[in-house]
Amino acid sequence: MSQVLMPKATAVWLVENTTLTFDQISTFTGLHPLEVQAIADGEVAGGMTGLDPTTNGQLTKEEIKRGESDASVRLRLSPRDIPEPITRSKGPRYTPVAKRQDRPDAIAWLLKVHPELLDAQVAKLVGSTKSTVQSVRDRTHWNMQNVRPRDPVTLGLCTLRDLNEAVDASRRRAARDDAAKKKGVALATVEDEAETGTAAETAEAIDPAEADQPDSGDYRRD
Repeated sequence: MSQVLMPKATAVWLVENTTLTFDQISTFTGLHPLEVQAIADGEVAGGMTGLDPTTNGQLTKEEIKRGESDASVRLRLSPRDIPEPITRSKGPRYTPVAKRQDRPDAIAWLLKVHPELLDAQVAKLVGSTKSTVQSVRDRTHWNMQNVRPRDPVTLGLCTLRDLNEAVDASRRRAARDDAAKKKGVALATVEDEAETGTAAETAEAIDPAEADQPDSGDYRRD
């Protein structure tokens, strides 16, 4: 079977819009069954926009109905006459001149809908610069009065796959930062408790009676 385009986004759509089993979705998308279950539980791909496989010719509605009526059915990927996408080499994203005026609108949408994205990620998605993203964020852009948030995918400035990957990366980074922060707080608490315990042990080791007793040195003269 050929590889499904954007398997995770496709799995999100199938989980939300069909009664297919996790195993069926897993087999079709190539994801692990536990990952499909995690998507259904909202633990993975939270907030990701699902991709309807029937709109891009990967799957037919009849095939979905066939799978829903029999859990043993394995979905078949529809044959495609279009060529496979060519992997683009890394480099700055080119934005057609006609669409460059839409970039501030796309930036405003990303900042509003996905505040977890870094300015560098927003700039990369729409082919802009961090200074432009910052000006839209601060509302100091020269054409701010005409800026209105619009989906960059709809505008054709980025693909749904690029957007979902950027959002996933941001959320993984946030999860790592949160875990590191919690670990740091826990470590600090343990250190504080250890210092408190040491101070208490030191205080208990001193006999109060001896602490107030003056020096008993012998000052008699011969």
